[in-house]
Amino acid sequence: MTEQLKQAMSDLSEEEVLELVKDALAADTDPMEILADLRDGMADVGKRYESQEYYVSDLIMAGEMFKQASALVSEKFGSSGGETRGKIVIGTVAGDIHDIGKDIVVSLLKANNFEVVNLGVDVPPEKFVDAVKDSGATIVALSGLLTISFDSMKETIEALAAAGLRDGVKVLVGGGPVTEQVCEFVGADAVGADAQAAVALAEKWI
Repeated sequence: MTEQLKQAMSDLSEEEVLELVKDALAADTDPMEILADLRDGMADVGKRYESQEYYVSDLIMAGEMFKQASALVSEKFGSSGGETRGKIVIGTVAGDIHDIGKDIVVSLLKANNFEVVNLGVDVPPEKFVDAVKDSGATIVALSGLLTISFDSMKETIEALAAAGLRDGVKVLVGGGPVTEQVCEFVGADAVGADAQAAVALAEKWI
């Protein structure tokens, strides 16, 4: 199943991808394993784009396929029940419109009983500030897949500080190119290497 799903994703075979995901879920396959296969397929799509086999339209199609497939997987996460563990504001920072990784994190956080304020993509600093004020969230998660998002992350954290909110929140950053060095540059508290790591950090901070 692993190679088959990865290949179908790489080949942009939409119907096959969705059917394979449904079959895997029906067989009680670990949802995180399914997501890993989908990510591997997406990585292949990126390589095929770099080699000029695929075009921008293919990247967009792959992204939509991934969204549909991950939505099916997210339904399996459900909720573990119990009281809300804490509030988290999350969004993809200004200048970046990638949301696949962010949405996976959102699904896992909700499954672990966190109340999530999902601001979407291309979110300006002031919107994060307003969301923290309105929600009383104690964790802010900033996502970005482009290197140009680093400055936006830094500006967002500076805006939280200017509003007198920085000391009351922990700031988590994540995304493909985000490293410990980037974390230090933008002034965040930690890097979430993947969705599971992000949830683990949230649990630790709460």
